[in-house]
Amino acid sequence: MSRHEIVAGTAAPLPLNNLDTDQIMPKQFLFGIDKSGLARGVLYDLRTDASGSPRQDFVLNQPAYRGARMLITGANFGCGSSREHAVWGLQQAGFEAVIAPSFGEIFYFNALNNRLLLVTLDASIVAALIDLVSDPAKSQLTIDVERQRVVTADGAEYPFDLPARQKRMFVEGLDMIEMTLSDADAIGAYEARHYADHPWMKIDLPKQQRAA
Repeated sequence: MSRHEIVAGTAAPLPLNNLDTDQIMPKQFLFGIDKSGLARGVLYDLRTDASGSPRQDFVLNQPAYRGARMLITGANFGCGSSREHAVWGLQQAGFEAVIAPSFGEIFYFNALNNRLLLVTLDASIVAALIDLVSDPAKSQLTIDVERQRVVTADGAEYPFDLPARQKRMFVEGLDMIEMTLSDADAIGAYEARHYADHPWMKIDLPKQQRAA
């Protein structure tokens, strides 16, 4: 995959704390055996009323925020169950990043391992950004992943932390297996040193077993 150093576009304000994975992706949308078709379920009970009609006052149903690429939301986003479908659904709905004061731990690593960028900022900064992007004229944000900065339309910058491993995976488009394989030479060198120092630990399988 190509390098992905910048996320830029419309940011939608969603000032709600403790949005769990069942709210992000309700259970009735978990009927498939693959990752497809999940965009319709994202925040379904917030987006629609009891009849299934769109709630006109919900931010993602408003014309100014349709096609938003980022969410700015409250603390503990993605708490609850470990369902990875919440991450896949957000991505299928067009979101590339979520900004919040904190995230559910399992959701956090599910997201970063799937290349959904999560940015953690102080609650006061998140509140200020929510106020800012609540004005559609000021809703454009840029996340500079390489520099680890959130940049507003008026040029204000907010630094954020990102684990080095997850940053590399996001920027270079690597999954967990590809990330591990990128260190194959170092792994092989370690293995050679280990068996040189502890030869009794190496088991030479019969040729037919190695082939199997």
